[in-house]
Amino acid sequence: MISDLILFQARILIIDDNQSNVDLLEATLGAAGYVSLLSITDPREAEGIYTAYRPDLVLLDINMPYLDGFQLMKQFEKIEANSYIPVIVLTALQDEKTRFRALAHGAQDFLTKPFNQLEILTRIKNTLFVRIYHNQIRDQNLILEKKVQERTIELADTRREIIYRLGRAAEYRDNETGDHIIRMSKMGQLLGTLAGMPESQADLFVTASPMHDIGKIGIPDRILLKPDKLDREEWEIMKKHTTIGADLLAGHNSELMVTARDIALTHHEKWDGSGYPNRLSGENIPLIGRLAGVVDVFDALSTKRPYKDAYPTEKVISIIKEERGRHFDPVLTDLFLDNIDKFLIIHKKFTIDEEMASSDYKLSKRDESGI
Repeated sequence: MISDLILFQARILIIDDNQSNVDLLEATLGAAGYVSLLSITDPREAEGIYTAYRPDLVLLDINMPYLDGFQLMKQFEKIEANSYIPVIVLTALQDEKTRFRALAHGAQDFLTKPFNQLEILTRIKNTLFVRIYHNQIRDQNLILEKKVQERTIELADTRREIIYRLGRAAEYRDNETGDHIIRMSKMGQLLGTLAGMPESQADLFVTASPMHDIGKIGIPDRILLKPDKLDREEWEIMKKHTTIGADLLAGHNSELMVTARDIALTHHEKWDGSGYPNRLSGENIPLIGRLAGVVDVFDALSTKRPYKDAYPTEKVISIIKEERGRHFDPVLTDLFLDNIDKFLIIHKKFTIDEEMASSDYKLSKRDESGI
């Protein structure tokens, strides 16, 4: 229920070129208890004042110099793009054509001069009730919409955090700090953007790629943590982390989960078809898999692992160049190398300089293809 206090504090704008009419309306409304009154006699000022004052009700004359009431209602209608214009038309014109025209332009009510004070106060009160209820509902809807947006953001943040932590769980099993998945996701986002990927898809890569090695949780420690080169049987088991990861992420058709599954499954495929698990080649490898392949290898080569020291940047760049058109998509390789300084900045920014937990591991002879 709207109280009289709220009603009498409603903002009322009076627009009439006749000062006598303005004075009479102000006196009538003031005596009735309305306290927020603003009046103008020059209609050219109306648009700016309406925008700044945001009235709950406009008492509007029709016949005025420079701009008539119909023209002003058009201006107000543009300002109230997501609402309606709260106008009561006051005019000496009593023909039906003027009345219908005023209502067609958005007027909520129509009164002819000279007006009865009791009638106009009643109509003003009724119109204000509708306007204030409308505003309350609108504001409540805005509050609810904001809460929904905040909740949606919270859920998205929570989802990203869960994905990140799942990715870190896999990395920890491989004696990683978890920084690898941050660097890889950020570099993949940049490379995707350079390749013309839409921003939404590049952002999706950031969210989904931390799970690229989630399948490592299914690889035995004796293989995953072996400091020496894997034998043929061990290597075949190791390669299964791609299909294990894809199986773990399968079964849900959301864009995020589909993307995560595709990255997990294809990030070890090679441009020339010699990769695994399905020996895909060229553009048969999804773009997200090709992106992941470049940045995953670059980061692995550039970072200390239990079985290897970090390679010098010059050597890493040399290896990437050599693998252009063999391991890596040539176009992506060129984009990567042409913008290498940007990728080095990301790598440095998200690298924590600390000793590996298993510092007793020695540099091994593990095949670089197992990085």
